[in-house]
Amino acid sequence: MTAADIDQAIRATIHATWRVVQPRLIATLARMLRDVPLAEELTQDALVAALEAWPAVGVPDNPGAWLMTAARRRALDHLRRGKMLGDKHDMLARDMLQEQETVPDFDAALDDDIGDELLRLIFTACHPILSREARAALALRMICGLTTSEIARAYLVPEATISQRIVRAKRTLSNSGLAYETPSGEALSERLASVLEVVYLIFNEGYLAARGEEWLRPQLCDEALRMGRVLAGLAPDEPEVHALVALMDLNAARARARTDAKGDPILLMDQDRTLWDWLQIRHGLRSLERAGELGGAGGFYALQAAIAACHARAESAAATDWRRIAQLYAELARLVRSPVIELNRAVAVGMAWGPQAGLDVLDQIAGEPALRAYHHLTAVRGDLLQKLGRLAEARQAFEAAAHLATNGRERALMERRAAALHTQDS
Repeated sequence: MTAADIDQAIRATIHATWRVVQPRLIATLARMLRDVPLAEELTQDALVAALEAWPAVGVPDNPGAWLMTAARRRALDHLRRGKMLGDKHDMLARDMLQEQETVPDFDAALDDDIGDELLRLIFTACHPILSREARAALALRMICGLTTSEIARAYLVPEATISQRIVRAKRTLSNSGLAYETPSGEALSERLASVLEVVYLIFNEGYLAARGEEWLRPQLCDEALRMGRVLAGLAPDEPEVHALVALMDLNAARARARTDAKGDPILLMDQDRTLWDWLQIRHGLRSLERAGELGGAGGFYALQAAIAACHARAESAAATDWRRIAQLYAELARLVRSPVIELNRAVAVGMAWGPQAGLDVLDQIAGEPALRAYHHLTAVRGDLLQKLGRLAEARQAFEAAAHLATNGRERALMERRAAALHTQDS
């Protein structure tokens, strides 16, 4: 292996480790500094330190603990330099210096920050002082480590818009002196909808990664589920909390069947349902039932969980109640106007009433500016055209989807589907 290959392998290790530990580092430093944007800045400094040190001295035995140590040292240095206005500095610096002496196990320190600390970080980022759009963008940037372009794709808005939201949100939080805490009572209710949105988007990023070469990021799904269950304890009478937990459980239950031995995607209709986690499905169905008992059957997350439940209850792909799913998507579309919901409705309509019916729905949203670079639109079009026997057009659609896809596994899947049609058509 050449020196360049070794350097590339070390950098790949750094970035892989960073993706896992970044939110925990930010949560730890935010607790120390009571300043979320500053915590993110100092964790970035720790990443730069790793990029400088590891190629020279090698990857440490415990990369996550190394990054945690580097980040904490930078936070303590900041406290010492800035004095943090008297008593606050003395108290925090004393506490954290004592913690350094009594908690030598940095793996344990990382684990301590997975649950409530991450949730507290999200609640801080979702303060009503920020706009709804800015809250979610800031939290996704910090918790998921998504780039501004990836967040822009998630919201189907220009990258510059997301960048401006994040910069303004950080400035507002830094200047506000807001408490770093999990609120209660009315303050919790004020932020709950935004927090649920962030947890939902964290789960989605884990369920279908926006970038990279892996289709799944299981650690994000697990963290989102954990936070969802904590929220269910904090707000037990809120139906949408239970509905979101149901949605995540029902989708996560299919994880083992979603990829093959090589990590390539297996689409829903081709999955081995014996690999689904039926205990987790039962948990999800109970949470969905609880949301209904609380009067939330028509909520945003409840409707999506009901769609996932239709798949979970079907003993086989052929037994799926696609008409019911299409109806649920129609209800969801009436609740929230979204071209992505309409895209999913087109899939359901195509399965229920035939590919031409699905294509008719798709044609109604084909001109949406927000979907111009959305690869799922062309992928769905390719699937419907293939079922109609319009193979040349289907191949072109899959090739376009491959060009637009930002996840390596999805891109390869689209390329394989296009190549298979080329063989059939020739």
